[in-house]
Amino acid sequence: MQIFENKGAMMGCSNPHPHCQIWASSFLPNEARLEDRTQREYRSQHGVPMLLEYAEQEARRKERLVVENVHWLVVVPYWATWPFQTLLLPRSRCNHPHASVTGLASIMQKLLIKYDNLFEVSFPYSMGWHAHYYPPLLRSATVRKFMVGYEMLAQAQRDLTPEQ
Repeated sequence: MQIFENKGAMMGCSNPHPHCQIWASSFLPNEARLEDRTQREYRSQHGVPMLLEYAEQEARRKERLVVENVHWLVVVPYWATWPFQTLLLPRSRCNHPHASVTGLASIMQKLLIKYDNLFEVSFPYSMGWHAHYYPPLLRSATVRKFMVGYEMLAQAQRDLTPEQ
């Protein structure tokens, strides 16, 4: 099952407001299957969840940290492919569901305000739950980036590094 949210005409939405969708299929998509396998292997080898350990490292370094609170943090992961791509991570396994949910709502609001303020427009995005934010490919608020040539045939090229 995939839970995702889209916002904005640039993301192909007919509704101007953010709206969530749930799609279910009989198979696990490639990206999710690979991430699940990798994280299971990491936990088996190291005894700790990979993304919790990664969240601790990013919180200490603060180089790619976008916003944080007691329960959550948002980073631009070092493997980010798209400009302005972020990753929402928990700081720990959820022991206090109400506080964690309140913290999640708060950090999502802060992140979306940062996106809106980035180009001074209501920022379009597509957010999948486990939660990568994929903004449209933009060079500015009004100029889109297009995948052409090498990017279409091989791999995406970054205009910015995650630290920028």
